[in-house]
Amino acid sequence: MRFSNRVSFEDKPNRLSLLLAEKRASNAAVIDLTESNPTRIGLDYPSELLPALAQSSSLQYRPVPSGSLEARQAIAAYYSERGARVNPDNVILSASTSEAYSWLFKLVAGPDDLVLAPRPSYPLLDYLAALESVQLDRYPLYHDGAWHPDFDQLQASITENTHAVVCVNPNNPTGSYFNIDEWQRLSGIAIRRSVALIVDEVFSDYSLHASPADWRDPIAGSSSRSGLLETVAGRHDCLNFVLNGFSKMLCLPQMKLGWIVVQGPQRERQDACRRLEWIADTFLSVNTPVQNAAGSWLTYRKQIQSQVAHRISRNYSFLRDAAEGSPCSVLHVQGGWYAVLQIPDNMSEEEWVLLLLRQDNVLVHPGYFFDFEREAFLILSLLPPPALFEEGVSKMMGRIRTISGENLNT
Repeated sequence: MRFSNRVSFEDKPNRLSLLLAEKRASNAAVIDLTESNPTRIGLDYPSELLPALAQSSSLQYRPVPSGSLEARQAIAAYYSERGARVNPDNVILSASTSEAYSWLFKLVAGPDDLVLAPRPSYPLLDYLAALESVQLDRYPLYHDGAWHPDFDQLQASITENTHAVVCVNPNNPTGSYFNIDEWQRLSGIAIRRSVALIVDEVFSDYSLHASPADWRDPIAGSSSRSGLLETVAGRHDCLNFVLNGFSKMLCLPQMKLGWIVVQGPQRERQDACRRLEWIADTFLSVNTPVQNAAGSWLTYRKQIQSQVAHRISRNYSFLRDAAEGSPCSVLHVQGGWYAVLQIPDNMSEEEWVLLLLRQDNVLVHPGYFFDFEREAFLILSLLPPPALFEEGVSKMMGRIRTISGENLNT
């Protein structure tokens, strides 16, 4: 039997996965500093979430390609709280952000057409593009105290076969938001080169610079206190698609609701919506109970997000304090759930990660997992409970100090 080359991924276990399997088989108490599943970090979910799924109207099937109007209106109201005007008619519901990516790749690119994505970034994009037979190329982000797109390289990477540019706001794992100048440069490039922008904003609610009050009260505008664009929703200067969903926004990845906000000049926007509705109608993948619960669930957004916000802020502060006076540096993070730690390059990232797991039972991501172009970086989730996070970070920093000290003395 011959299978499609779209699923010809390398699936052999690597040294890290083999060691992790060995640790778990021996019941070792591994401190997982890669944990990204919000349902496993001890959040206190409102008790009202589950009853909202039990509405009698969920027993009736009324297929709407773009999703129920009530759910789309609730999503538009969410953006209104953030200072962005979104028309519910321009919202297309999907079962997840991953599905939204696949629909957009179908929409804007044919087999072997090019889509650009940032580097570093989350590796899932490579698989999503491959499954649609789309070629994924990269444009770099550079770091000068904060992360920025390299616009010269971005423009140089656009060819006649490039149909879209993926942007992640804030980027995962660098945690970097766009500022208004960067967005204007990016949208200008999109207009001149006739490419669409796909803007992934699944972490956009989690600014590390928001004050505690911002997690209880509606945000006054789409620009943050630090001049960063916490969302590009409501911006129609070029054809662009804003992605988000309940997986990160409400910490409910199991409930499977995402969406696309279609933006841009009226004619392009309407044409894109019509074509996306046709794609969505082919699958009709969004289940009715979650759509019916969406409006109710969004009223608990601040209650859920405030727990995550305080968690990531506390853990990020501890990590920065722990790195003081060490051979490591914590790169500046503006938002999201991850932190980037630059470590000594006297060993490879893989050797560092294997050493930490083997000797200290601490699991972290190597930078190459997120397509960092050079050594040596470790990526840590900021979601684990503080006591566990602090224990793992302390062990990690102790090991790094010890090894670095040994190398200095040899």
